[in-house]
Amino acid sequence: MVSNKYYCITRKGSAGDIVYFDYGKLSSGYDITPRNRFSYDGIQVNKLIIIKTTFIEKLLRKKIKKKLESYLQHVIDLLDDDDDANDGVLSEVLNDLTRYKDILEYKYRQYLNQEYVSLMIKKINILEYELKLKLMCYQPKNLKEVAEHGKGR
Repeated sequence: MVSNKYYCITRKGSAGDIVYFDYGKLSSGYDITPRNRFSYDGIQVNKLIIIKTTFIEKLLRKKIKKKLESYLQHVIDLLDDDDDANDGVLSEVLNDLTRYKDILEYKYRQYLNQEYVSLMIKKINILEYELKLKLMCYQPKNLKEVAEHGKGR
């Protein structure tokens, strides 16, 4: 039978003080599951709960910035590449952006400033708009067929 052990890392705890936490309140923090890329003899961390709101905000801002930069680079590559870009890849990236916008809006909104979330959603909307324009440039024939036959399902 495996016994669960809980460890608490605090700045004041390094002096040998014993710090007690109410574990019921810990669930209100931001959960992280570490990747555990390196194996070593010691404590294996399965779940990390961050409680400090400023640290959560810094962590999420860094994570969102990194993800948006990768999407931006991918969209720029797709928009610059005229020959190999097809509508399948464009629609896949558009779906990924829409999914990420929903994650940002519904999962991260509780931890971040509302102005910051709205700014990131505006940036994602701009990327989606550019992808939709590019997608429409590749499908003018399909749009005419849909207009002639009504809604295509």
